[in-house]
Amino acid sequence: MSIPKGTIKEYAFTSKELGEEFELLIYLPANFSPLYKYSVAIAQDGRDYFQLGRIGRVADDLHHLQEIENLIIVGIPYRDVHDRRSKYHPSGEKHSAYIRFLAHELVPFLDKEFPTYQMGMGRALIGDSLGATVSLLTALQYPHTFGKCILQSPYINDAALQAVKDFEHPHLIELYHVIGKQETEVPTTEGTKKNFIEPNRRISEVFKQKGFSYFYDEFDGNHTWKYWQPDLKRALKEIF
Repeated sequence: MSIPKGTIKEYAFTSKELGEEFELLIYLPANFSPLYKYSVAIAQDGRDYFQLGRIGRVADDLHHLQEIENLIIVGIPYRDVHDRRSKYHPSGEKHSAYIRFLAHELVPFLDKEFPTYQMGMGRALIGDSLGATVSLLTALQYPHTFGKCILQSPYINDAALQAVKDFEHPHLIELYHVIGKQETEVPTTEGTKKNFIEPNRRISEVFKQKGFSYFYDEFDGNHTWKYWQPDLKRALKEIF
């Protein structure tokens, strides 16, 4: 029996905060109807999540089995590795503007275009590596807007760790967090190699101490889509 397939459409979007125009990828489930309400998952590294992560197909399967709630998925693309770093890295020059774009421009657009729940627990941010970092930092800054986060192998530095320590409303955010046991020497855009697993273990302890609603797992693997892709099914089921 074939599984009903959702549709993935491109929407031209102009961001004043970022001063640029790009194509959003938006997945609508097969049974999409304006009569229903939908949760929203917003993915950094948008094209990667649709192409390498096959997130639309994963959602089709889960909708068909009725294992997740009605879900719209929005993918935000990046131009190249430098553009990605400038927006996602905590010290990137467009980092603050990108966070404002997510909260002040993208969310109002989605709430106007689609029948969403229009509340924090109806919205998740998803990302891998630096995309997970900016997802986490955005949710910490706007917890009433983004009540859920899926973090696949996030890049964790002192700024991210401190932001979690300083956060005073852990009851507002639900977290899903995975990291690979072999993520000890991850190549970065600066040309260096970083140990990802130790900082992730440290921040995991802080998440637990602070009392976030929290799922954590260490998978047998490294910092690649080979491991993030099969993890997406569990991630969407846990969060939605």
